[in-house]
Amino acid sequence: MYNSKETYALVFSGIGIIINIVFGTIVSMIKIPLLFLDTIGTIFIAAAFGPFYGAITGGLTNILKGILTNPKDIPFALVNVIVGLIVGYIVKRYKFNYKTALITGLILSVAAPLIGTPIAVWIYGGLTGGGTDLIFAWLLQSGHRIFSAAFWPRVYGNFIDKIASCFFVAFLLRRLPSNLLNKFGEKDYEKE
Repeated sequence: MYNSKETYALVFSGIGIIINIVFGTIVSMIKIPLLFLDTIGTIFIAAAFGPFYGAITGGLTNILKGILTNPKDIPFALVNVIVGLIVGYIVKRYKFNYKTALITGLILSVAAPLIGTPIAVWIYGGLTGGGTDLIFAWLLQSGHRIFSAAFWPRVYGNFIDKIASCFFVAFLLRRLPSNLLNKFGEKDYEKE
């Protein structure tokens, strides 16, 4: 059967995938240290439609990016799926206001590196061509083991990136027209 809410969620999930790829690619090309912005679409979809659509958006982002640019990006889909699940489940329980965005960003800044670091070490030896590679190399040279040398710069980078991404999504959700938000579901996004 035709379900308009499901169709609406799937269309927006596609837009979320595009946002993830575009923002992530631009930041990667500019090489902004400690910033990725490759999960904004996932966070938005998870906050608006829940964990299932957030996870789908996150996973398909990395699969599509892997097909289009670098197949080594595909295993990082697990990180993006977890981001969608965490945000989606938090939003099921709490309003996604700035306080919740801050707490969610803090949770994501540790959860994403816990999952992403073993993948980065396995695939790239810890280096990923991002802004955290300089810190990784310095920590490795100063005697840290490869996992901790790869993990701590990712936490710092994700600390900035995930909090900024969550704040941006909270800001956006508060400013979208009410009739558009009503199609997302029953969540109240505390209009200013």
